[in-house]
Amino acid sequence: MKKWVFFVLGLLTLAGAQPSSAETPEEFYRGKTVRFIVGTAAGQEYDLWARLIARHMRRHIPGMPTIIVENMPGAGHVIAANYLYDVAPRDGSAFGILSRNIPDAAVMKLPGVRFDPRRFNWLGSPEVAHRVLIVSTNSGISKPEDLFERELIIGAVGAGQAVTTAPILLKNILGMKLKVVTGYHAPQDVLLAMERGEVGGVVETIATMKGTRGQHVLAGHVRLIFNMEKNRVPEFGVPSIFEFIKKEEDRQIFQFLSSSMEMGRPLLTPPDVPADRVAALRKAFQETMADPEFIKEADASGLEITAKTGEELQALVNAEMQIPAAIIERASKGAVAN
Repeated sequence: MKKWVFFVLGLLTLAGAQPSSAETPEEFYRGKTVRFIVGTAAGQEYDLWARLIARHMRRHIPGMPTIIVENMPGAGHVIAANYLYDVAPRDGSAFGILSRNIPDAAVMKLPGVRFDPRRFNWLGSPEVAHRVLIVSTNSGISKPEDLFERELIIGAVGAGQAVTTAPILLKNILGMKLKVVTGYHAPQDVLLAMERGEVGGVVETIATMKGTRGQHVLAGHVRLIFNMEKNRVPEFGVPSIFEFIKKEEDRQIFQFLSSSMEMGRPLLTPPDVPADRVAALRKAFQETMADPEFIKEADASGLEITAKTGEELQALVNAEMQIPAAIIERASKGAVAN
């Protein structure tokens, strides 16, 4: 009799010990509150995308959980990335949207980085942006060649973001006469500083110009000088920075820098989330990108959808992590302000 009791108790114990991944995604997410971590303060582009996605993506996640957006700004999204990597729950109840430069920060071993981008589960990106040098019309700069002849004051934020590392590389690697002034809270603050005449330019995505202060492009207060990708963007009517790179090793550094642009505005989960929940979130993201209500609201907000899948982002991250160490070392040294 005792053996039978122990046998039944053992079965009950094993049943209670089943991992939560035994639940279907719908069972897991039903009634749940999912935290959506954003690596910037409220009101910036990443935050705007997060809140738009959150309003619509919940309908496409099995079980329709509540999604709460939480801002966790600081250190060029590194604080939020570290949190998602080693603090946030790994059960699918938290995901985030982080800077496209997060893989760069890990590859370059920037201070404070405690994550391996390959271990995140990448869900997708709503857009692919283009990075450009934007100058005020009264800066005296009208073409790229001018930057080798006269100084331009560039506004930037903290370390680890391309808005800062890109102009430093332009100065240190290509020899452009740029004075990089850091300490601005966000790229939008740099645009405001340009309007006040504090700085003459900024290296930023074109999406920023289509946002809060984007009307200044159309009003003629600023001009585009070049884009940072390998090829020209026809609609901009300006050259690519690669047309002014003479050395092959310098070209490789700027190819590394521009590779992050393909990441767009990536969504990701912490490591070790059950595979079926990752698959459900990736599917929900893709369905959201095709949702007519989402598309209508994105269009009304001036946000352009050029989505990438989670699988595409995962492949980009894996490829970046295999870039030769010598190129990374030169890029890291070149990105140090002096």
